[in-house]
Amino acid sequence: MLLKTLTEVMGPSGFEDEIRDVIRQEVGAHVDRHYTDVLGSLICEKGIEKSGPKVLLDAHMDEVGLMIVHVEENGLLRFRPLGGVDPRVLVSKPVQIGTAKRYGVIGAKPIHLQSASERTQPLPLNKLFIDIGAKDKEDALSVVQPGDVAVFTTKYEEIGEGCAKAKSFDDRVGCAVLVETLKKTFDLPLYGAFTVQEEVGLRGAGPVAFRVQPDIAIAIEGTVCFDVVDAPGHGQSTVLGQGPALTVYDAQTIADRRFLEFMMATAEKYNIPYQLRRVKGGSNDYGAIHKVRGGIVGGGISVPVRYIHAPAQVISLEDYHNTIRLVSAILTELAKGGFTA
Repeated sequence: MLLKTLTEVMGPSGFEDEIRDVIRQEVGAHVDRHYTDVLGSLICEKGIEKSGPKVLLDAHMDEVGLMIVHVEENGLLRFRPLGGVDPRVLVSKPVQIGTAKRYGVIGAKPIHLQSASERTQPLPLNKLFIDIGAKDKEDALSVVQPGDVAVFTTKYEEIGEGCAKAKSFDDRVGCAVLVETLKKTFDLPLYGAFTVQEEVGLRGAGPVAFRVQPDIAIAIEGTVCFDVVDAPGHGQSTVLGQGPALTVYDAQTIADRRFLEFMMATAEKYNIPYQLRRVKGGSNDYGAIHKVRGGIVGGGISVPVRYIHAPAQVISLEDYHNTIRLVSAILTELAKGGFTA
């Protein structure tokens, strides 16, 4: 299954080589041309000789991860986050390190040995380490080097009623939506970009947009979902199972009202459930894309992800499939001239 394949591959920010190769294999036979830019983003072209608005669909390949920064004399590894990683969810989590996929476990002082004050607050990053079972520094350095990166090891699995859990739905679920979309044919010039380094500042998307110069751009993302027990309605952002979420306002973007209303009208025309993303925190690649050159019209479409940026994340498969439907419907309507930028 595509979601399983994409979520289990390693690809933290700045180290997207493995996931890029997997995506290239998935889309290569379905696009007219594909190539990689200087930063490492994979750009796919399909039907660019056609008339109509030039559309860029974006999904970022990178996931949050960890970078090894120091090896202690006893062989334990010190690390720093790549992207927004909450230290409170790290203790005891298994990880894989480097291209050799060396296994390790994130460790900390056991609760039995913690002081009373340490038990009342989360352990900071400088109190955490990765244990790879090395006997000393020399042993550790024989298999791991400072600068190597690590990711969580959670496997994809379908759970409950139409849900799935994995380590990197942000944004491999968006990558999967884009892959499935590129397998279809639309009567307009289409560019699909699988970008790099979104989690550390939306760095890959701007250069892609500058190169492609689209008329319209849509970022396909996995977004915050906090619909659990006791969460107030105004703080939920999105709700699992209620459809793809359309961005109104986030840390980088105020939605173009015309295009937002066009996406909403399209969802209603095709009987696709949707919701509005109801908090301003976080962002997606459209935050970088829309500021390129003279400005680019578009927006963000996201699949709600519970426990985003954590070692195990949860989505609704119905939301995933409805996001594919919505993106396809929007492209169909754009090809008919349903929106003028």
